[in-house]
Amino acid sequence: MKESRRNQLDDLYRHYARPLYYYLYKMSGSKETAEDLTQETFVRATVSLSFYQQEDVRAWLFKVARNAYLDEWRKRQRRKKIPFADYIFPMDEMTSPFGLPEDSAIKRETRENVEDLLSCLPEQYRSILYLREFESFSYSEIEEALDLSVNQVKVTLHRARRKLAQLADEQWREKND
Repeated sequence: MKESRRNQLDDLYRHYARPLYYYLYKMSGSKETAEDLTQETFVRATVSLSFYQQEDVRAWLFKVARNAYLDEWRKRQRRKKIPFADYIFPMDEMTSPFGLPEDSAIKRETRENVEDLLSCLPEQYRSILYLREFESFSYSEIEEALDLSVNQVKVTLHRARRKLAQLADEQWREKND
């Protein structure tokens, strides 16, 4: 491998490995699967980097990661061993020692509620919400990452948000009845 290509891959890995890992962790719900899929993403990127035009490498890498996740999900589905996410957010997040215990409990309960709601959404809705809300992808980046048109991105994002709100409303009614 040429030195310039190796340096380019090293830069990509240093810059994007962590966000890709968190994306894959939130999609799969498993740290081990996320680690494996992050490595698989960079293996695939290494193979196809020479064919890729360097317009938006971030969206392209997330597209490769999503495809790796979907391939793994399909393999597991064939074997009927599909580990859906129990937790969408990492549980090992650091909390401030200066906050009030009540605030921490409320935040934890809210996060758990959001995790439960997100786990009820179809994969495409979870993906588009994660990319937009947690990774701050632009519509054009989502368009490239998910192979959608800009209008499809807007419509799908609107539907995902509406479905999430609907699920939250149903959950609230169940708790208050």
